[in-house]
Amino acid sequence: MPSLRYAYFPGCVAQGACRELYQSTQVLTEALGIELVELKKASCCGSGTFKEDSRLLEDAVNARNIALAEELNLPLLTHCSTCQGVIGHVDERLKEFQDNDPAYIEKVNGLLSKEGCSPYQGTTEVKHLLWALVADYGLAEIERQVSRKLSGLKCAAFYGCYLLRAQTHLPYDDPHQPESMENLFRAVGATPVYYRGRTQCCGWPLSSYATESAFQMAGKHIQEAIDNGADCLVTPCPLCHLNLDSRQPEVEKVIGRPLGLPVLHLPQLVALALGIDPQQLGLDRHVVSTKSVLDKIRA
Repeated sequence: MPSLRYAYFPGCVAQGACRELYQSTQVLTEALGIELVELKKASCCGSGTFKEDSRLLEDAVNARNIALAEELNLPLLTHCSTCQGVIGHVDERLKEFQDNDPAYIEKVNGLLSKEGCSPYQGTTEVKHLLWALVADYGLAEIERQVSRKLSGLKCAAFYGCYLLRAQTHLPYDDPHQPESMENLFRAVGATPVYYRGRTQCCGWPLSSYATESAFQMAGKHIQEAIDNGADCLVTPCPLCHLNLDSRQPEVEKVIGRPLGLPVLHLPQLVALALGIDPQQLGLDRHVVSTKSVLDKIRA
């Protein structure tokens, strides 16, 4: 197995409200022998809000994040669908502008230079942990590492819209009919559950100004997954996790029915299949108890 090394962009939410994502990513990558060089000087990607004020602001902030990875000559690794979508889209756009609008690149790099930052060069790739596991590490190698096969566990993927459709080109999956998470589920012995909402928005972007609508969206997706037999949702996005797990009790009140569906972060699921102790993965931090998932795995 070739050694894998990434410039790690943890993002804000994984270092705050979803600390268990940060924790489980570290544990998983260490178990797989993947080296993460954390970008301690990186800044928030803006989660799509910077461009509402200024496209140049979003581009400059994230050109700097990418340049930090370029300094290390490493791909930038995210574990957040939103971060992937925002930073990946900026990288895609700036690479295109290198040929079509070099004056704009000079403007962006001029702003970086004023802050003492290295210029954006367009020499690296922005890659989500999901793509790193599936495309770089490989499903066959992951399957070989499994020591606790997740047989009988029915997992419903919740991709997050930013992961699939924020970038124009998605080399690792089909943005409308993805299979990468389901293939990963199969590699660790779990059974994929298909349902309509798996590629749709969780409602998080609406939650600050149309809370009830956001919760109705989340509730619809969770209920669909339950109706199709899911034991849990699995998401590669901490913002989706907040709306689907942390706010699930509030969602239940809005839709007027109980749900109680556990929501796992992607690295937590894979790490469980590697035999890692659930305590190391922060599974006790979730709002919706993960006990039913752990009981099924142990059984």
